[in-house]
Amino acid sequence: MTDFSERRRMMVDTQIRPADVTKYPIIEALLAVPRENFVPDSQAEVAYADQCVSLGQDRVVPEPRTLAKMLDALDVRADELVLDVACGLGYSTSVIARLAQMVIGVEEDETFASDAQQSLSDSNADNAIVHQGPLVDGAAEHGPYDVIIIEGAVEVVPEGLLAQLKDGGRIAALFMSGALGEVRIGYKSGDRISWRFEFNAGAPVLPGFAKAAEFAL
Repeated sequence: MTDFSERRRMMVDTQIRPADVTKYPIIEALLAVPRENFVPDSQAEVAYADQCVSLGQDRVVPEPRTLAKMLDALDVRADELVLDVACGLGYSTSVIARLAQMVIGVEEDETFASDAQQSLSDSNADNAIVHQGPLVDGAAEHGPYDVIIIEGAVEVVPEGLLAQLKDGGRIAALFMSGALGEVRIGYKSGDRISWRFEFNAGAPVLPGFAKAAEFAL
């Protein structure tokens, strides 16, 4: 029988700590949340691999290092409200629930959303809920948010989503340009977002977050 708790410890020791993620709350959350419960059953054996895990439909659970480094850069505090866009089966939402006061996961796929909510309930994450609806719409009714994190790649971030961020809030997004990806942290001041490069990563571009096609004669 697979010892997932040992794989969890190895993930932290070989992927997370070497990536200079050392904040105790993040390490503790990653050691506590059973990642294998938040991926398809067929993918459980690769849940702790240093790679994205496929959910099907061109959707993935980002690699552990990407989530950890995003959370490290965002520095989520215990009194903050977080919007977790494209939460998939709820892994990131469960991790963030251990860091924040409240987290709202957003998932477009009805089955993903239902399974995520069930898994969060099973893990007693009572400060986390899943909002089912278009990813690009976020969940304005629960905001505004101190922090927004997008669990997948983007080419653009819709203005309607940025509007759900509090003045002084932070947002993490993985911007893809061809095969190259950059995680950037955005800081909101008034109506402006100032983006800062953090690290390189990769993932499929989420539905609704691609640039509009440009037509030329």
